[in-house]
Amino acid sequence: MTRTEYPWLLPSAMAEAELPGDRARARRTVRDWVVDITAFLIAALIALIALAAIENEGSTPDPVLVVDSVIGAAACCALWVRRRWPVGLAAALTALSIVEPVAGGAMMVALFSLAVHRPFKPVAIVGAGALIVAPLQPWLRPDPDTGYLTSVIFGVLLILLVLSWGMVVRSRRQLVLTLRERARRAEAEADLRAEQAQRLAREAIAREMHDVLAHRLTLLSVHAGALEFRPDAPTAEIARAAGVIRDSSHEALQDLREIIGVLRGPGDTGEGERPQPTLTTLDALIDESRQAGMKVTVDQRVAAPGDAPAATGRTVYRIAQECLTNARKHAPGTEVTVTVTGGPGNGLTIEVANPAPTEPYERVPGSGQGLIGLTERATLAGGRLEHGPTPDGGFVVRARLPWPAA
Repeated sequence: MTRTEYPWLLPSAMAEAELPGDRARARRTVRDWVVDITAFLIAALIALIALAAIENEGSTPDPVLVVDSVIGAAACCALWVRRRWPVGLAAALTALSIVEPVAGGAMMVALFSLAVHRPFKPVAIVGAGALIVAPLQPWLRPDPDTGYLTSVIFGVLLILLVLSWGMVVRSRRQLVLTLRERARRAEAEADLRAEQAQRLAREAIAREMHDVLAHRLTLLSVHAGALEFRPDAPTAEIARAAGVIRDSSHEALQDLREIIGVLRGPGDTGEGERPQPTLTTLDALIDESRQAGMKVTVDQRVAAPGDAPAATGRTVYRIAQECLTNARKHAPGTEVTVTVTGGPGNGLTIEVANPAPTEPYERVPGSGQGLIGLTERATLAGGRLEHGPTPDGGFVVRARLPWPAA
């Protein structure tokens, strides 16, 4: 959060909250020095006025005037510790003001500081004590120019005014600190949401790259391995394998350009978007796998595949693509069965199954992230996906996706 441009204009408590890691901010700021000096001068001025009134009255002995002067000066000087011990100082000056009119100004400043720096309970206790003893000082040392009742009413009103003013200042400071904390929390939550959005975007791109490129790269790996281990293969077979490698490389590059285009953002490339796979393009995927040498049996029992929702058809395509890729990796040479059934109102079900491999093969490392991505993809599409080994050692993937009625 942006810090205050001039923190020296804040009270020390608010400046410390503005810079929580800087312990030096616990000291008085420039504003605090100005306020403390002003409060000291106001208390001293009130003390001098009270001392002059006592001296002009003429009935007070000189030793008492000297004591009043010393006590008044001490009370004013004590205000420099009002921030550290506001409760004790306010209580002491309240008790002292009963017999010392010159301490009245210092008492008012101490009560104000107490109301600013402490919660309501100690303020109420000390304030109640000040109101109780308010009638005692005019009674013990009356002012000849002011009546007793007038002095009491003026003292009570002044105490209530100072306490109320101090509590208003405290409430305003607490409101500012609360709003500042809310702003910090909102900014932190916004950063967290942005970070989560970036992470989710990276995960989505990673899943898309896996779904799109794994199929192509697996074809490259299988045919490149065949060329490596069978250099004496017939020329036609070598040419066919080389053609599959060329086509798969081209498709992989095209898919990679798509993903990079998404990362760059719209308008950065002049190429149009390639059409997204749907249920109608599932046959092309099967033919591509057959050309790569796989044995694939298709049981397509969807009357109008072109009417399937685009998102559902794309999910079915990706599930079939990932399952064919996994079968090519982990069960080469087996016959894969792809079954697609369903219709409007009944949902769409795809099942891909393969038996256990019967011949030795070179294992291709896998992370298992593909099936996790498929499960999440099916869940986001409003369906569910199950996968696992079969009793005969094979593997089956079954997903059911929604297809609303027309």
